[in-house]
Amino acid sequence: MEYRETLYHVDGKVAVITLNRPDRLNAWTRRMAEEIQDAAMTAAEDDNVHVIVLTGAGRGFSAGADMSVLKNMSDGGEAEKRERPKPTPQNVRIDFRQLYSYFPAIPKPIIAAINGPCAGISLVLTLYCDMRIAAAGAKFTSAFVKRGLITEYGGAWLLPRIAGMANAMDVWLTGRVFDGNEAKELGVVNRVLPDEGFLEAAMEIAHDMANNNSPRSMRVIKNQVWESLFQDLGAALHLSEIEMNASIKSDDFKEGVAHFMEKRSPNFNGK
Repeated sequence: MEYRETLYHVDGKVAVITLNRPDRLNAWTRRMAEEIQDAAMTAAEDDNVHVIVLTGAGRGFSAGADMSVLKNMSDGGEAEKRERPKPTPQNVRIDFRQLYSYFPAIPKPIIAAINGPCAGISLVLTLYCDMRIAAAGAKFTSAFVKRGLITEYGGAWLLPRIAGMANAMDVWLTGRVFDGNEAKELGVVNRVLPDEGFLEAAMEIAHDMANNNSPRSMRVIKNQVWESLFQDLGAALHLSEIEMNASIKSDDFKEGVAHFMEKRSPNFNGK
């Protein structure tokens, strides 16, 4: 698939997907969404990639849906013809086969590196990432209530589970703007980093995970956490017993013990 509105590159063991419409503050389009899907699946298929980072070019992450696209929709205009991206995983629960909800099905950690304004649909997309790291000066807003719209693509289900019911209501019902520090207080993001050198610092976190953590362990843990949203405690305990027994038999467990005892860097193979 030809990428026109995103960039994709691999830095060591980290794949970086960059929203690339900086002149429009990376405003969201369907083509951008499909390019992200294609890039994410490319990273998922690459055995040399252990972690995926999603960020924005220029001074923002994404200002949300391109208003010209929304106007075309409100006027009854036709959608543009597009290339088909690589398909998302189909051997997973149906919840993770919907539009924008496929990130949990990708067997590698996905980090949203939110470098600037993050609004509307792009905010919802970051909720499907496994971690969210924000620049202190990043500005967040849902904006849906300001446009006569509603919380889309599962955001009303997901944010209460991430940030709690009260904070989710605050974010979705007010449509107000808040910065990276408040996003951390609300539980919307995991970490906040200084604006200066933000992406480099976020990449350091990604590289540390990619170089020093077992890819197999990250894959299994990610699946455990996302599946827990649909499980009771008994089912989660049962799954953990199965996965722990499998882990003990894995190559990565053997390497995890060996590199610790030998005081050297790990060389995990993900098996």
